[in-house]
Amino acid sequence: MEIYETQPERTDLPLVVMPVIIESMIEPFEKNFELLKDIARVRMYKDFTLDEDTIVERCAEADAIMVIGFHCADSILDRLNAKCYAFGGTGVASYIDLDKAKERGIRVCNVVHYGDHAVAEHTIALLMELARQVGKLDRQVKTGDWDGADGYELYGKKLGIIGLGGIGQTVARIAGTLGMNVSAWNSHVSEQVLTDLNVTPVDDMNELIAGSDVVSIHLPLLDSTKGIVTAQNLEALKPGTMFINTARAEIIESGALLSRLQRGDIPAALDVFDHEPLAADDPLCSIPGIILTPHTAWRTDGAYVGITKQVVQSVAAFCKGEDFNVVV
Repeated sequence: MEIYETQPERTDLPLVVMPVIIESMIEPFEKNFELLKDIARVRMYKDFTLDEDTIVERCAEADAIMVIGFHCADSILDRLNAKCYAFGGTGVASYIDLDKAKERGIRVCNVVHYGDHAVAEHTIALLMELARQVGKLDRQVKTGDWDGADGYELYGKKLGIIGLGGIGQTVARIAGTLGMNVSAWNSHVSEQVLTDLNVTPVDDMNELIAGSDVVSIHLPLLDSTKGIVTAQNLEALKPGTMFINTARAEIIESGALLSRLQRGDIPAALDVFDHEPLAADDPLCSIPGIILTPHTAWRTDGAYVGITKQVVQSVAAFCKGEDFNVVV
């Protein structure tokens, strides 16, 4: 296992450790480490593991930790002395106990608006798979099956977006070019934005869901949004309505989505889950007509550029006594 280090001789500088890394993010991170010259030394482990003991061992001497792709459980916080955790993503509340971090005087940073296009494009990819079953058709042809399958035309269909932030707006823009009629709940945006996107605001979530052919979740995970989509809301889904979540699983009331999908009348595509990684024997995996991807909506070359720079900037600011993308 290879270790990449910068300024290893500068033991007078704070040590920043990246205990695991996704291979495709190595190069963009290395390009941005120049921002830490004479500010902090970096130790990056060029592999990926979710083994907690390994992560703790690698971070034992760290003053700050760059977090890519793993959850900082309380047991990790309890075993380390680092005072800054810079997350390469949003929705950090699902990766670390923010209250506990605050109590211990630990700074937690995230990144912002790095993946609006990445996540929106993945949302559309999932929608296309639900509508046209490209993966299934590919497998059919490769096994000599030429029967095909009927598709679901998106032109003229109604898309209901729950959460019209940067990602939701990008989804709305793409869906509009496909000829879909777009409505949105939680659309705390200006009238000009709604006009520009040709989006109709709907104040009642049940009304939005009941009136949509496709429902897509794009809310950030905050204390105010955790469990905001309830079992009662999901009852408004008409049989056959497509349901997509590329935001956070915790936005939906615990257990409510599984219960609704187990009836077998809602085609769904999910990139986020209550427990990650998802076990092969999870009940979701046995529901027909459900498409599952391993929380990869954010993983694109373009998103990596924004993520890596902001993570390094967060650490640099911490080491200089400044603020950048601070959550707590």
